[in-house]
Amino acid sequence: MNKYTKSIFEYNNGQVGYDLQNNKIDYDVQRIINNQKREKELTLPSASELEVIRHYTNLSQKNFGVESGFYPLGSCTMKYNPKINELVSSFENFATSHPLLNEKYNQGSLKIYYDVCNLLCNITGMKAFSLNPYAGAHGELVGLMLIKQYHMNKKDYKRNKIIIPDSAHGTNPASASVCGFDTIKITSNEDGRINLDSLKKALNDEIAGIMLTNPNTMGMFEKDILEISKLVHQAGGLLYYDGANLNALLGKVKPADMGFDVMHINIHKTFSTPHGGGGPGSGPVGVNDKLVDLLPDPKVSFDGKKYHAIENSKKSIGRISTFYGNFAVNIKAYAYILSLGQEYLGSVANMAVLNANYIKESLKDYYDLVINEACKHEVVFNGLKTNPNNIKTLDISKKLLDYGYHAPTIYFPLIIEQALMIEPTETESKATLDEFISVMIRIAKEAIDNPDLLLNAPQNTYIKRIDEVSAARHPILKYKDIKDAKG
Repeated sequence: MNKYTKSIFEYNNGQVGYDLQNNKIDYDVQRIINNQKREKELTLPSASELEVIRHYTNLSQKNFGVESGFYPLGSCTMKYNPKINELVSSFENFATSHPLLNEKYNQGSLKIYYDVCNLLCNITGMKAFSLNPYAGAHGELVGLMLIKQYHMNKKDYKRNKIIIPDSAHGTNPASASVCGFDTIKITSNEDGRINLDSLKKALNDEIAGIMLTNPNTMGMFEKDILEISKLVHQAGGLLYYDGANLNALLGKVKPADMGFDVMHINIHKTFSTPHGGGGPGSGPVGVNDKLVDLLPDPKVSFDGKKYHAIENSKKSIGRISTFYGNFAVNIKAYAYILSLGQEYLGSVANMAVLNANYIKESLKDYYDLVINEACKHEVVFNGLKTNPNNIKTLDISKKLLDYGYHAPTIYFPLIIEQALMIEPTETESKATLDEFISVMIRIAKEAIDNPDLLLNAPQNTYIKRIDEVSAARHPILKYKDIKDAKG
């Protein structure tokens, strides 16, 4: 039902669901500095308990997620997350355990941390892991800090540059810059893979390392990865693996076997946690023998009888987060990995790749297929194949909203002008994919026969098409701004 839902601040009917005045809390007003005191009474909404419940229920029904419908957001791996993982992470003994508790009473939590690290090592081939980073971009930063410390320890101070392909995730150059590195961009071939000549020209004794995603953002596996690894290592650099696309490789290929020295995993994508809306996330960082001692504190060890949290290790880069990262997310990953087991973990990659190629083959007669070969977990189109009315990828994505689908990733990777990146994930059925494919074909035909349907889309959503430039430059972020905008 497309109806207006009032802001909670618009409720002011005199009813009270909870009275702050009856709270028996003695506030020491005298200790508040004068210039920090509120000059006017705080305006709070006035609503009954039932009105509050209805308000937030209505708001929740306006949201879209993987449990509402198909969510083919390329590169972000928005897949269904089994509820058993949520159940396990909410067990009382986990939820109420405090990280400052004496380790004698925290053995279960420390064991999970230790076990998850070992499982990730087994899956990726890395020597050791830290679960402390809070998300993928945080993991990138920590990995780059490890690379920087590695070169500093060797007194190789001039290595202050990181090589990044032009098709990389936007967080890669951002993380490198935050870590104090300069970035060197190298070009890709027509198939989206790294141009080896461009790489060779960029390599010198100032290069600290290279950041790579494999499969890359075009959904292609870097066939020259061993040659790339050889070239970078010969130049004295290290290889960083962006694990955002690990879904396509589970149980098939290990990043360590490809020559990577350090990596992060978007564990909330690959190993099951709903991560829309900015969190929660977790970005464990794994390393090979060269970097083990540098991993952040605290570390968890096992002496054969007990688990121990190690602080202030001599060579560590130190703390990069509070305690043990987003621990509940790591519990969910633990449940997910154990549920599938070694026998079935590879089926994740099998189905993810199968689903992506099924969509590719079904739509390539209607959408401009950039690379006509088997993809991995996602496929990238360059807008419509037949487009007499100059319909943009943005128009296609807006029309998809009218048909009840979340739009795929658009205009990324940046090397494709009208990029439409679709990742179906392994959790979607053939029936769901067939329905999505039929809608995509219908939109392609409407773009030719009735382009206004796309140009004026969406029509069936709560909010019609907005002026995205104005929204980005002049965002309305407060209730007061909404009132002012309405006059």
